[in-house]
Amino acid sequence: MSEKDISLSIVKDFYEKFCKVVENDVVVVGGGPSGLIAAREIAKDGLKVLIIERNNYLGGGFWIGGYLMNGVTFREQAKDILDEIGIPYKKVGDGLFITDGPVACSRLIYSTCEKKVTILNMTNFEDIILKDGRVRGVVVNWTPVSGLPREITCVDPIGIETKIVIDATGHDAIVARNLEKRGLIEMKGFGPMNVEESEYLVVEMTGEIYPGVIVCGMAVSTVYGLPRMGPTFGSMFLSGKKAGKIAKDIIFSKEFIKI
Repeated sequence: MSEKDISLSIVKDFYEKFCKVVENDVVVVGGGPSGLIAAREIAKDGLKVLIIERNNYLGGGFWIGGYLMNGVTFREQAKDILDEIGIPYKKVGDGLFITDGPVACSRLIYSTCEKKVTILNMTNFEDIILKDGRVRGVVVNWTPVSGLPREITCVDPIGIETKIVIDATGHDAIVARNLEKRGLIEMKGFGPMNVEESEYLVVEMTGEIYPGVIVCGMAVSTVYGLPRMGPTFGSMFLSGKKAGKIAKDIIFSKEFIKI
């Protein structure tokens, strides 16, 4: 074995995977808790799912809780999902539970990858592919390209086709903002903190915001002007699960098959 053998194995493995995901059933933009749950939910039914993550790691803010402390909380409504994934937790109040962030996040990542979800990290979402009034893909580029000086940033992105795009990019709501920039939707921006109201509304309002685009997690708050919620993650799980179910319902519907 030599250095070239190691290099070739990495390059071949990447491009073999990449060639398989230029066309997908669902592309999830954002690998935080809601995106991971959505991808896992969809892949359970054998659909081809790709997660695009701009960082070199998955999990988003799920690694830590508030104020850089790594205990993350959730309320009782999400307990069944943690049980399904095998995330340990303890009860700390009436309907309130806490778990260790690194343990919970690593188990969530593993359980998602176990469902054969493909991940492209260090990959930026740049634009949508829009045809016949429906989003049919995403335009992506390497994350480091965005950090290059302007005079050398003429690095063309590439397109990836998909049936559904899920915006799980948190407060940034990157996909939704792209739709707004093009005059396709209007957004309100997230409001001040109100945990109880926000956790309920984020799940309630999770859904398709434009043909081919579903929004979940804190991106829902940004789209609809809902309160922010701070370091609690139950609704991230429930919103992601709901987004996954909505995506499957759309793909398997008779109306979609005719499109």
